[in-house]
Amino acid sequence: MDGIISQETKDAVLASVDIVSVVSDYVQLENRGNQWWGCCPFHHEKTPSFSVTQDKNMYYCFGCHEGGDAIKFVMEMEKIRFPEAVKLLARKCGVEVKYANNFLPRPENTDNSKELYIDLYTRVADMFHYGLLRTEAGRFALEYITKRGISRETIEKFKLGYSPADRQWLKKFLRSKNFSDDFLARSGLFSKKYPDVAFFSDRLMFPIFDRRGQVVAFGGRFLRGNPEKSPKYLNSGDLIQYRKGETLYAFNFAKQAIRESKKVIFCEGYMDCIAYHQCGISYAVAPLGTALTDDQIKIVRGFADTVLLSFDSDGAGQAATQRAILMCRRQGLTVKIIRLHNAKDPAEIMLNFGAETLTNEVNNAILDSDYLLSFLSQKYRVDTPEGKSKFALDFFPYIDALQTDIQKESSLELLGRTLNISLEAVKRDFNNREDVKKRTLSAPAESHSESQPVLVNAEFRAVLAVLSDINQFELMQSRLTEDDFENPFARALFSTLKECYLAGDLSFVSVLSHCNHDGIKQKITESVSKGEFSHFTAQSVADSIEQLEHNSLKRRRKAILEQMNSLQGQLSIRENQELMTKLFEEKKVIDEKINKKGLEYGSGAGS
Repeated sequence: MDGIISQETKDAVLASVDIVSVVSDYVQLENRGNQWWGCCPFHHEKTPSFSVTQDKNMYYCFGCHEGGDAIKFVMEMEKIRFPEAVKLLARKCGVEVKYANNFLPRPENTDNSKELYIDLYTRVADMFHYGLLRTEAGRFALEYITKRGISRETIEKFKLGYSPADRQWLKKFLRSKNFSDDFLARSGLFSKKYPDVAFFSDRLMFPIFDRRGQVVAFGGRFLRGNPEKSPKYLNSGDLIQYRKGETLYAFNFAKQAIRESKKVIFCEGYMDCIAYHQCGISYAVAPLGTALTDDQIKIVRGFADTVLLSFDSDGAGQAATQRAILMCRRQGLTVKIIRLHNAKDPAEIMLNFGAETLTNEVNNAILDSDYLLSFLSQKYRVDTPEGKSKFALDFFPYIDALQTDIQKESSLELLGRTLNISLEAVKRDFNNREDVKKRTLSAPAESHSESQPVLVNAEFRAVLAVLSDINQFELMQSRLTEDDFENPFARALFSTLKECYLAGDLSFVSVLSHCNHDGIKQKITESVSKGEFSHFTAQSVADSIEQLEHNSLKRRRKAILEQMNSLQGQLSIRENQELMTKLFEEKKVIDEKINKKGLEYGSGAGS
């Protein structure tokens, strides 16, 4: 049984701690007379209504009415219990923790296990760092990182390391330092199936720090061997001291720069983030082996008012960018997109062109609305009523995510100008967007009776396969649209998944609640219950997407040929001549794509 922290300790902590200093770790504060003000970390707001009174050691928000002392604030922000918050603040201000009734805590009780694991990870990070810089075994990893343009100073700042190829070494070493097997089994450093085998081996190691600069987890990059048998990156799972969805890589280094500049860069991964910092752009952070989360955005919302997104330019990166735009806009942040030229990522620009070029790319970031309109202009044919309608439907979620009527009105005007449509027509469709979506996408619930069985073919199975994997759906959504599905049930399920994805919740429960066709719901439930797609790999999903795209191109080519044949006897009319030219050019582009994909299928079959 845990002991109760004494009232004497609580009083001493509150008397010693500076609440302004505590809150400033999470919120940008400005002094106004006897009080400090900032935007509330507990609810969305643009105008500061969150106050901190230093001499009374209390905070209060006039918007959501949250309030309390420094201990309660830390409990809310760190999502920890009262004893943990007291101990954290006691360490911060040098107060000894005492317990009621002369209770003596056990050496390894639940209360301090978090600190014990942080200590373990710090020691292991030191060993990996030594292995990279000081051992012969780690020399190849050091040469790799050096060739990527990473300086010795940056290596030491981020404490990069190398994990030994011998997967038994770490357990033996830690045992020799008197760590128990039970303690190590819960550390996340070893395989659950083979407890003596290290989770990370023969990899370039990236320690992950919490906001106070303590090592709480690791990421490891594959460098040599068979890439098909090992993932490029391995990342720690959730641990007692670490929640990946609530942590940002390099936030401990970036916090001050974010506070001063009032902006933050969300980038793809460890190397991109490190490249930004080495180039002097020190307000860059990265999600940790997962899609960006609302909790990660909340971490920076108290300091920044502008987010710059720097994700890869491939299909998955574009999908991640679009999702992040909506998430950030829903939290009241301005969003810009960094577009990299002549390189695939910031690390490559740093290596080949230098810090000045990367800085220029950041300074030339474009507004998210311009990015989305440009992307949709390439995705849809805006010379047809159908293309314009689908273009608008894909832009409406962005307008939904905006926080003020002025922003919404301005974006509707921008959409109207882009499509050459009146503002009144755009507003009508926006206000009736759910009905417009149903009509435009021709959901099977409307065109088929509920008693008609769902057609389960390759198209439908491909969409089912990405139901619970957000990363795979990002790839599918970036490559396909509703028009690429011939099966109306597959088209309807894809549309439902996209709606949930853009809303930030692609869970099984969310998909079922948004699906309006009982037959599709039944097929979803059956497939998940049977685990039909648990064996699907990323490659098999990618192959399915490739085949769907290929089939869609062939259908479009067939439709173009039929339209061209129907125009053969009517070419004396100028409009028909212009249409024939457009159709011929489109067919030429499609032929090139089909031929390219045919070559790809041919090379893949024999490998």
